[in-house]
Amino acid sequence: MYEDKVLKCRDCGEEFVFTAGEQEFYAEKGFQNEPQRCKSCRDARKSGGKSPREYFTTVCADCGKEAKVPFEPTNDRPVYCSECYAARKQ
Repeated sequence: MYEDKVLKCRDCGEEFVFTAGEQEFYAEKGFQNEPQRCKSCRDARKSGGKSPREYFTTVCADCGKEAKVPFEPTNDRPVYCSECYAARKQ
């Protein structure tokens, strides 16, 4: 029923494919308009120009495993991996 369409991005001007599966999804959701932007331009627009979150690697104070956290750890407070943090919250 649906066939892949080649569309032109309104931001960067590159061509991108609006797949049959995407068209079916749009129809199921009741969307009337085709996408105007390619995936990378849509993602850039959604992020609002924010830079991606930076993660820091540290060692969990409970289990000793490596943990990635979205803040720069300091030595004045313990840092926990996600499993140990969740266990401590309960």
